[in-house]
Amino acid sequence: MQAVLFDMDGVLVNSEDYWTDFQRDQLLPAAVPDNDVDVAEVTGMNYRETYDYLEETYGTAIGRDDFENRFETAAQTMYRDHVDLLDGLPGLLDRLDERGLETAVVSSSPQEWIGWVLERFDLEDAFDEVISAEDIDADGKPAPDVFEYAASEVGAVPESCVVIEDSEHGVEAGTRAGAFVIAYRIDAHDGLDLSTADDVVESPAELRKTVLEASGH
Repeated sequence: MQAVLFDMDGVLVNSEDYWTDFQRDQLLPAAVPDNDVDVAEVTGMNYRETYDYLEETYGTAIGRDDFENRFETAAQTMYRDHVDLLDGLPGLLDRLDERGLETAVVSSSPQEWIGWVLERFDLEDAFDEVISAEDIDADGKPAPDVFEYAASEVGAVPESCVVIEDSEHGVEAGTRAGAFVIAYRIDAHDGLDLSTADDVVESPAELRKTVLEASGH
């Protein structure tokens, strides 16, 4: 293995706990009030693509600007004030660096949101690459494009990368890219079908152990 590619939401930080509540209790009832939409349908998507999906599939009761403004307002408060970092992440990154492995954040969130997280936890220089799906002219997760692009940016092929994801869309994207995919099961996504991943873990300690084993030389 040459590189480890980390999703942000639900992996680096526990933001999916907040996003799930926000979308289930506030956003989806406002956007599609006549439909009971499961949050899992849109988890892992870029929020702009989420609007496109809801509009095409169900029709929306609010406009795009209103939808995006609600997301952006929630994101700023959440990332700056509420989320917690994955337990043991700095030590894991140090171990991967010692082994000569490249690391990258690969997220559907905008660069600004990723920046808030990295700044808050003093991780601005912790990763070799920071990649937002919004930065590339490609389809978002579950399409494999963003992981294929991330692999090329760290000088690797997807088959030599470990991808860490927490959502069905993210796991599918990593699998379709040809990477070794570790699914991190979190409480916010309890019940998701993550069986297409190469391995499924359920705690930060198990995640660290599995990443180091999968990326070992």
